[in-house]
Amino acid sequence: MDSLDLLIDLHLSNPHQGPGGDAQTELALRLTGLDPAAPLTVADIGCGTGAATLALARLLPRAHITAVDVLVPFLKRLQQRCEAVGVAGRVAPLQASMSALPLADAQFDLLWSEGAIYHMGFENGVKSWQRFLKPGGVLVASELTWTTDTRPPELQAFWDAAYPEVATAADKIRVLERHGYSPLGHFVLSETCWRDAYYRPLQAGFNDFLSRHGHSEAARAVVAEHEQEIALYEANSMYFGYGVYVARRITFPQTSHLSP
Repeated sequence: MDSLDLLIDLHLSNPHQGPGGDAQTELALRLTGLDPAAPLTVADIGCGTGAATLALARLLPRAHITAVDVLVPFLKRLQQRCEAVGVAGRVAPLQASMSALPLADAQFDLLWSEGAIYHMGFENGVKSWQRFLKPGGVLVASELTWTTDTRPPELQAFWDAAYPEVATAADKIRVLERHGYSPLGHFVLSETCWRDAYYRPLQAGFNDFLSRHGHSEAARAVVAEHEQEIALYEANSMYFGYGVYVARRITFPQTSHLSP
């Protein structure tokens, strides 16, 4: 079993594959200004096993949601979860890479991506996905963000190497404005979204995961990597977190000439 298969197996049974929470999803949705009773078209990009998809399906009872992930086991688990709560008819799983989405231009009222856009980079993601939004459509994305102006040099060096796009909220908002969005709101996920929703369930499954894989060197390496990540967050949570960014696609008027 290769490292990707091991990662899938470790995360498959968890409700969240990254920091988040239903209350935070609901807050972000309110910031969009969209009518929750409208028949909205929504894409959840990098949906994992469907934590945000299920919350959106509950909060948007007339929406049709395209749930996109590159990993088939995650989509199969999402389908099971949707069937269990009776929303499978409004959720369409789609196996695709977020960097090559087989979606139509101006197809969606709402693009959603929690804890996933970093896979292709924040700037590349917001730039590439903008065309899938209808004029006036809204993007919601959570992204690794510095929450202070200064931080320990060793922490700065770690994230500069691991994810060079880590930046402050002001920097992220400038990126959105540069690529045709008007920011509507921003907030930082609470530590509960990291510890209770993501890390604690993950840690609770480490022993079973190791047992399933015979405590192999590869499995132990996967656990060690996650333990290092958790320790990094626990020691430095005052310096970084996930910012949630809500922004509307700007529609510029088309003119054939300048007025005199």
